[in-house]
Amino acid sequence: MKNIVLPIALFALTVAPVLRAQEGNVATQALIQLDSKNPQPLGVSNMTLKIDNHPTEVQALTQVLPARAQVALLIDDGLRTSFGRNLQDLTTFVNGLPPGIEVLVGYMQNGGVVVAQPFTTDHAAAAAKLRIPFGSPGMSASPYFCLSEFSKNWPGAAPEGRRNAEALAPIGPQAAGARKARFVLMITNGVDPYNGSTSILNQNSPYVDTAVRDAQRAGAAVYSIFFTDAGFRGGRGNFSGQSYLAQVAEGTGGTAYFEGTGNPVSLTPFFSQFEKAISETYVATFDASGRDLVRIKASTNLPKTHLHTAELVRPGTQLAD
Repeated sequence: MKNIVLPIALFALTVAPVLRAQEGNVATQALIQLDSKNPQPLGVSNMTLKIDNHPTEVQALTQVLPARAQVALLIDDGLRTSFGRNLQDLTTFVNGLPPGIEVLVGYMQNGGVVVAQPFTTDHAAAAAKLRIPFGSPGMSASPYFCLSEFSKNWPGAAPEGRRNAEALAPIGPQAAGARKARFVLMITNGVDPYNGSTSILNQNSPYVDTAVRDAQRAGAAVYSIFFTDAGFRGGRGNFSGQSYLAQVAEGTGGTAYFEGTGNPVSLTPFFSQFEKAISETYVATFDASGRDLVRIKASTNLPKTHLHTAELVRPGTQLAD
């Protein structure tokens, strides 16, 4: 028996690194957003990337162009109908997107997204599908259910079952022949009613965590604008929603926009910041190992400049040619 065990053990020690190597060294891409008051061009020579805390070579770094970007505009149908006063801001934003950017208009209802306008470069057609939210309290069920469902079934992506069966296969709209950088802009109060109390002592939601992971697997950067829901009043609920939206933004490399705990007078400044963020986002290409999410961290030696990216990335993610 000893003579049999030893060769098996030696075989395992020999084969294990090979299997790990086969699982690893997968070309992977992630969004990297430049954050600086005086932006300078970001390049491979002036940035550092770590995967699972190991220095990793950046093979390519390409700035996101409008023709290689998708914006999913997800509007909570439970927003107060007073959001109608901001509808013109929203219309102007969609119409004014740079030519070539694909935009989708969807309304968050009952844990999913009802798509009013699929991804299109016809911004006028997308703007025509904008409307005042229904204003029914809690109509989205939870914005995080909606975000999870949308991320897992991103329009144009391979079906979820196929992605699970081919864990290292490239994901995203490139399955249909077009690789695009993915951005989500949610307009919602961010409250997760399924997590119970909105107390400051109860801000760890498994549903928020799941939404973050699903967006990370989709390679999407999630941005949000806070606007109150018809069914929630008071500072505690507003604080809770903003806290969750900030968690989602931090986890996916996006930004949560809000103005105190009340509704913004105008959405235009937030839209301007969002467009600027897209224009200063790059797609980094590198090798990553594993079959699920791995930790990523990016930094630069450019003066007074920070880099934002998702906390985790799925090996094999492809976002650009």
